[in-house]
Amino acid sequence: MKKETLDNALEHLSQEPKMERLIEEFGAPDFDGVNDYFNALSKSIIYQQLSGKAARTIYNRFIGLFDDNLPQPKDVIKIDIPTLRSIGISQQKSNYISGLAEYFANDGSTIDFESLSDIEVGDELIQIKGIGQWTVDMFLMFTLYRTDIFPVADLGIQKGIKILFNMKNLPSKEYMIKKSKPWQPYRTVACWYLWRIVDDEIVW
Repeated sequence: MKKETLDNALEHLSQEPKMERLIEEFGAPDFDGVNDYFNALSKSIIYQQLSGKAARTIYNRFIGLFDDNLPQPKDVIKIDIPTLRSIGISQQKSNYISGLAEYFANDGSTIDFESLSDIEVGDELIQIKGIGQWTVDMFLMFTLYRTDIFPVADLGIQKGIKILFNMKNLPSKEYMIKKSKPWQPYRTVACWYLWRIVDDEIVW
């Protein structure tokens, strides 16, 4: 994310008292994501439904299969499912990653996601087995750096809202959207702070 964009986001978010306190506590966010499309999506598949620590461990093992270099689709295609399973990737996720590699080794390699709208990116990616809205949202946030993504289905975001607004139970989707309105059009940056107050450690 460009520094100018981030500075504008922090200035805007600081106008809301609760978010201002989070910015003062945690400082400026780090949005150094994975800029390679295939690796960003394979990483997000590995991270699905896992804690940040467990996911990072498995992802690092995955990268280790390729001498700690970012793997290319053509390289992943050569890795069999048992090998992926041996490093802690589930059978289902192993199949998803293999399918993703096939996609990018063929038609997916020609798509310029930067030129697509958020909705168009989602429409394209959802066609790939194993990619749902959460993965699309992570791709939009940490690879394309779209500024106003708010993944209401993410448990960390739900917990962050619960903590921030002193709730007893997890919030509804409608409540989350309502409370996030003052953060528009920089809800992506607001999410970074919501994740931080849950574990004090960004999940991505």
